[in-house]
Amino acid sequence: MQNKFLEYFLLLARIFLGFIFIYAGAGKISDPASFSQSIQNYRLFPLEIINIFAITIPWIEVICGLLLFFGISVKENSLIISSLLLVFTLAVAISMIRGLNFDCGCFGKPSPIGWQKLGENSLMLLLGIILMIYDSKLLNIASKNENK
Repeated sequence: MQNKFLEYFLLLARIFLGFIFIYAGAGKISDPASFSQSIQNYRLFPLEIINIFAITIPWIEVICGLLLFFGISVKENSLIISSLLLVFTLAVAISMIRGLNFDCGCFGKPSPIGWQKLGENSLMLLLGIILMIYDSKLLNIASKNENK
């Protein structure tokens, strides 16, 4: 019983994180200039690399989100997503400590940085770490291909 609960929990976590990152990345891809401005608002990176981040990060989010959603290389994609979440969470925390007040650019839509954003990111990071540790093989495309 407990093993089945864990399997379904991991499946839901995988689908949830995958969907969140697909949605977040797609919003940023549709408006890279706005996402570039959001990155610049953090005042953490040199101007020369902000546009590179604004173009590449959303595609990484979408690709990893899709792979996670379909259960392909779950541990590896969870590591990438967790790494992104760690950087995002640290950036929000640093900006809060510095007293900055702006929209985080998280979903390509206005969403202010603050304690709520730290909590959301921390919960998603926890899910990513759990997926890295336990994997999620229930209803994934990869295991169907391995059985052939």
